Amino acid sequence: MHHIPNPPLQEPRPAGTLRVLAIDVGGSHVKIRSSAGGEERRFDSGPDMGAEVMTKAVLKMADGLAYDAISMGYPGRVLRNRIEAEPVNLGKGWVDFAFAQAFGVSLRIVNDALMQAVGSYRGGRMLFLGLGTGLGAAIVAENVCLPLEIAHLPYRNGRTYEDYLGRAGRKKRGHKKWRKHVHRVVALFDRALEPDYVVIGGGNVDHLDRLPPKSFRGDNQNAFKGGFRIWTDSRLIL
Repeated sequence: MHHIPNPPLQEPRPAGTLRVLAIDVGGSHVKIRSSAGGEERRFDSGPDMGAEVMTKAVLKMADGLAYDAISMGYPGRVLRNRIEAEPVNLGKGWVDFAFAQAFGVSLRIVNDALMQAVGSYRGGRMLFLGLGTGLGAAIVAENVCLPLEIAHLPYRNGRTYEDYLGRAGRKKRGHKKWRKHVHRVVALFDRALEPDYVVIGGGNVDHLDRLPPKSFRGDNQNAFKGGFRIWTDSRLIL
């Protein structure tokens, strides 16, 4: 079993003092859950879903749920609680959309990979990779939370890391070649970023028959845990 550093830290504020609705926006589905309790709820997303459509659908689906604030994981570039670029795998209208006004409560937006990374974090220096519709990445180092926009950097043959490790790459090249590329890319990032451990999440992690060294299998439910922690864990530096 790999050792995961877990340094002593101050206790976070009690999660029960604030009811948080976590929204996980993905290329295939939008999923929500409240820290006050209840099961996950979801609906299909896709290339035609813009910000306004998503917001109206979430409000309808969240009817009856208790929440005081919202955290939203967005599949794209986010800087200081602001969406900086339109998503690759969804519709348009996300930049400058007034989410807090539309939802009617305080809202924090982070990159979707970072939200799941926060929920997966166990201390020390962690690299998170999300194998989903695309490729998400983030680092959490001693509670400092940093999204990484590395998916669209060149990897090989004029293609990006996401072209090889995303869902389309797995379907195009088959499971065997896709798994080899996952292992190669994890090794590259491990040498470059020097994490203590790697958490591999996203829906496509289930297609890995074995994990690279220093790696642990993530859980998509950690996106909700991360969404709650963004509001309730005072140790985090976002």
